[in-house]
Amino acid sequence: MMIRTNINEALRSLLASKQRTLLALLGIVIGIGSVIALVSTATIAQNETMKQFLEMGTDVIRIQHEQARGQAPEDQGFRFDQAMGLPLEVDAVTEVAPFVSFSGQLRIHDKRIPVIGAGVTGSFASINKLQVAEGRFISDLDYLMYQAVISGGLASKLRQQGIYDLVGSTVYLQNRLFTIVGELQPAASGVMRSYEGIEGILIPISTATRMNSQNRIRSLMATKHPDAAHDQVEAAITTYFQGFPRPTRVVVRSAEQIIEQMEKQMRLFTLLLGSIGSISLVVGGVGVMNVMLVSVSERKKEIGIRRALGARKKDIQSQFLMESIVLSLIGGVLGIIIGVGISYAIAHFSGWEFEIIYQSLLVGVGVSAAVGIFFGFYPARQAANLIPIQALRSS
Repeated sequence: MMIRTNINEALRSLLASKQRTLLALLGIVIGIGSVIALVSTATIAQNETMKQFLEMGTDVIRIQHEQARGQAPEDQGFRFDQAMGLPLEVDAVTEVAPFVSFSGQLRIHDKRIPVIGAGVTGSFASINKLQVAEGRFISDLDYLMYQAVISGGLASKLRQQGIYDLVGSTVYLQNRLFTIVGELQPAASGVMRSYEGIEGILIPISTATRMNSQNRIRSLMATKHPDAAHDQVEAAITTYFQGFPRPTRVVVRSAEQIIEQMEKQMRLFTLLLGSIGSISLVVGGVGVMNVMLVSVSERKKEIGIRRALGARKKDIQSQFLMESIVLSLIGGVLGIIIGVGISYAIAHFSGWEFEIIYQSLLVGVGVSAAVGIFFGFYPARQAANLIPIQALRSS
């Protein structure tokens, strides 16, 4: 009952000085809103990144050739037979897709377009989770054939230039005539997914290495057994490539390893953003304290009358402390609404899936209450310690 009375009294006091209350609310709203917006946006971005990993699967690994100093040109890359033999010798590896990256000029319908591309095998599509929209994908039977598959991103760019009916048409790539046998569906970018499969043109790996002797296999994509640990798979792959007469040094990266690193980075990033937002929250808290100190100064006579009528020190203190908490909670609720709105706008314009981060909302309410208690305690204590006779004499 006493709490309800204090709340009603706090609301009447705040409404009695609307301008001062609004100025104090502004600091709390900005502080809570910035914390909610920053933390929510960081969490949404992290969830969006994780979703891309889950789309491809956490069993994807990437193997890079590590060039040693003084290595001969013919040894700067993987041999095709060694790459394809990896699943046969390493039980933890279930599938492998060597690829050769290149760049060139695509000539189609009298238009010249700079493109990136890759020489791939049939397993490249399954590992990268690429879906065929029309036609077919590169087959292992397309040995030395001049056939190509257009990625979804490149197909979209060509259509923007008025080029349609891609499958079945012929194009010139690096002055060689290719037939387009397939078109891929658009795919989202990801850390593990090959960029060439998203925005480039894909041809048989045998054709790519034949077109240019500098096109060497320097990257492999593979999938590992779901139960295999990253350290064990890395050790087995390293041992496999070190076992040839000309040992090859490799760097192995797995989706699990990258996810773990990203989670650590995102936690630090979220903590940093929250800390930055907390600076404005402290400023808002100081504003609340100033407002409460002014309120205590203006209401000395009221405090003296209450004390003369029998109010105890803790009654005065709880009354002013409740006023500070109510002010901070109102600002906290408004800040939460604004913070959620800002994070929604960022997610909408970034093309991310929006979700309400309830943990951040609870943090917002808790922090606003804590601000009210922390910055309102001193003014409330000052009010409680006023001497009744001196308070009654104040005008």
